[in-house]
Amino acid sequence: MSDALKPRAGSRRTVFLVLLLFAAPLAAAFWLYYGSSWRPALHTNHGTLITPPVTLSEGVLHGKWTLLVVGHGESGCDAPCRDTLIYARQTWLSLAQLTPRVQRVLLAGSGCCDTAYLQREHSGLIILDPASPTASPMLPLIPEPTAGTIFVVDPLGNLMMRYDVRQEPKGLREDLKKLLELSHIG
Repeated sequence: MSDALKPRAGSRRTVFLVLLLFAAPLAAAFWLYYGSSWRPALHTNHGTLITPPVTLSEGVLHGKWTLLVVGHGESGCDAPCRDTLIYARQTWLSLAQLTPRVQRVLLAGSGCCDTAYLQREHSGLIILDPASPTASPMLPLIPEPTAGTIFVVDPLGNLMMRYDVRQEPKGLREDLKKLLELSHIG
């Protein structure tokens, strides 16, 4: 055999190194997942998932993603409720080009809030009276509405997540942005 046709030891070593370069990360991944106690995080959401999702009545909450705030107190929306509304507005504004896909709804009594304040500070906010025929069937379905809580309702009217904005305020924005980017509805 001529010297030109003999395989060189250097070329075999190069092929072996290239194969090792591609196989080593795969082997490490298998070992991490199956051979060690380390496991990737099981969830990436920041809010509390409502399982099973609760389907709310037809109407205002259909067609868009909804940030739902339930009013409390004698007037229907006390100071913590107003703080929650401000947080919902800021989250909504931070969505930039995705804001047309999201609406904000306040579920509070007819004696609620200063309407001039709401028009000035919360333009575009939809206010539903719990006594109205549209909202009254909805209120018993909402699990434990507390001050500082924002509920996320999908475009099909399913109440799916709750957020306590006093604990992890940036989580709502991150989850909502992820939902809007992945969803093709609403």
